[in-house]
Amino acid sequence: MYNIYKVGVIIRHGMKITRKRAKKLLKVLEEEKEKIRKENEEKGDDYPYGKWERERKEIVERLQELPDLVEEAASKIEVERPNRGRKQKLDPAQKTMLFLFARLTEKSNRDMEAILSLLGPVFDVNVSYKTIERLYSDEEVKMVLHNLFLLLLDKADVSGDCSGDGTGYSLQAGKHYRSESKTEGKKYRYVFRLLDLETGMYIGYGYSHKSEKEAFEKAVKFVKKHDISLNKVRLDKYYSTRKDLEKLGEDVEALVLPKKNISNFGHRWHRIFNKIKDDPYGFLKDYFKRELSETFFGADKERFGRKISQKREDRRETASFATAILHNLFTIRLPPP
Repeated sequence: MYNIYKVGVIIRHGMKITRKRAKKLLKVLEEEKEKIRKENEEKGDDYPYGKWERERKEIVERLQELPDLVEEAASKIEVERPNRGRKQKLDPAQKTMLFLFARLTEKSNRDMEAILSLLGPVFDVNVSYKTIERLYSDEEVKMVLHNLFLLLLDKADVSGDCSGDGTGYSLQAGKHYRSESKTEGKKYRYVFRLLDLETGMYIGYGYSHKSEKEAFEKAVKFVKKHDISLNKVRLDKYYSTRKDLEKLGEDVEALVLPKKNISNFGHRWHRIFNKIKDDPYGFLKDYFKRELSETFFGADKERFGRKISQKREDRRETASFATAILHNLFTIRLPPP
């Protein structure tokens, strides 16, 4: 069917959406939200914990495979070193394993130095706290981490059915992002992660010292650059502008809730409003799967830390990227019954 263009409004296989109709649909959405909230309150705790315990074995297997995966990731990089100079104590794979171990323990570099003095025979090298800190800006480590992230996705066979959200990490202890970020923005760094709902893995990642929006743009570029499957994504209202939706591309179905003061919308919003019109309850049930992103953000901060301790910006970004990798190593995703 041909598209019909009239006064800047595009009609695609559905009724014409005017501002008046859009406002009525917003009211319908609010009513359906209340229904879903009540349903969720009435539901019992029926999450399959027994199955979750069995699935934990996947994590053990993933961790057992990690050294081989790191070796494979390291084998894909080409390193040219000068003939002169000190010989490096650790090769790229060893440095990356040491880096991941340091991130996982959440210890300071000096504490890690003490721990590694006990584990020295394992790494067959004496490592100082300065060596550990330098790993955050080591180009070889960065390249291996990048390859490792993609290898984990290849093994997981991601679905492309996603949610996405942004959050902040404090540069100071005791700070909470959601309560203070608007007034203390310089004390935080921002990340955006695209989450595959079927596997529970992050497929796209962006970091910014400026805003969540810039981190969002970087995450979308990352997915597109590496041809990672992204067919459908649920996003917060913050990422609902026409420009944001255009960045996703025509081949990605976006589920977003319209802002109450929406005034101008193009064909992407026209599609969304028609989906809301056809089944507002079903639209919201599908959209609220986005909450899994928030759940995983909270779990990641509890397990891997809420604070970024590094002073240099490039090292902060590496520390944040490591959280996404550790999440993918430890994640278990069981779709609700």
